[in-house]
Amino acid sequence: MSHLILTTDDHAAHCLRPTCLANEVVGFDLRFVTGQLPTEAELAVLLEPRSSKHDREGKHWLDHFRRMGIGRTTDRTRGLLEFCDTFDSIELWADPNANAQLILIWLLDFLRPYKEVSSKLSLVQADDEIANYLPESLKEWKLPVFKVTDRHLALASRAWQAWRAPTPEGCFELLMQDTTILPRLRPAIIALLEELPDSLNGIGASEQLMLEALSYGCTDPGQALYAARDRRVINEGEAGDLFDELAQCPEPLIFGLGEGPFDPSEHTRYQRYRRAKVGLTKLGQAVVEAQDDFSRHNPIKRWWGGTELTNERLWRWDREIRSLVAPA
Repeated sequence: MSHLILTTDDHAAHCLRPTCLANEVVGFDLRFVTGQLPTEAELAVLLEPRSSKHDREGKHWLDHFRRMGIGRTTDRTRGLLEFCDTFDSIELWADPNANAQLILIWLLDFLRPYKEVSSKLSLVQADDEIANYLPESLKEWKLPVFKVTDRHLALASRAWQAWRAPTPEGCFELLMQDTTILPRLRPAIIALLEELPDSLNGIGASEQLMLEALSYGCTDPGQALYAARDRRVINEGEAGDLFDELAQCPEPLIFGLGEGPFDPSEHTRYQRYRRAKVGLTKLGQAVVEAQDDFSRHNPIKRWWGGTELTNERLWRWDREIRSLVAPA
């Protein structure tokens, strides 16, 4: 019998492939936690069989896996459904971080109508990032494997539509529902909600951690980014985007990076950060202490799932309700 593993991270796929736990391992490298989400139509095209719609590199779902060593005999024109149809069983290996959980619910929502594929699905929920482990360690893992049922599919669809919605209320409502059948979903949703502007100072949890690092005496921008990455919500590049924005807004919270606008490329940012010695402005110190509100001095224009956050349309995360929705 042929067996396929789909993972929620392409680096995880790279680590799983040498284990020979499956005939093929494919990982997804999409990012859903920041920026404007692709439309449902764009995501559907991504997973379709290759056609003239896929006129550029990266437009077809199999374009993303060439560097990760997917089998050379794999037909790269196939859509996801055709690809999955060639295997007798399929396991979804999901990391616990927020982006991985979003990819998981997106895939389950997409596959839900196709019983010939969804009936083959099983779910493996990792307790830690799969890519942190060597193949020989992964081969010895004894993680539970759960058959994907209609309940998994229904919950995933509700959660995905809540994340895509133009307001965050649906995600708050998810916390009042039983989501234990997808055990990593609830902590992921809470972590994402904490990225909404705080009700006291107008910044999200990742921004707060970076500013706190500076308030404790850190002068290295790269080290400040690590504080945000520890939340397992945003990656280093996304943390850098937030850090740059805090330094080049009309009323900056951070000084020492130089004049913007900044080149966001990884190499240029690394060189700039390596030379910089940064600190908090007076406003930055007031914001990190929740004595002032970032949105009173600066424009907000970014995406949180399907929600466009602006100063006029600002949904806030209230610290007072954290104890009510904390993970069990």
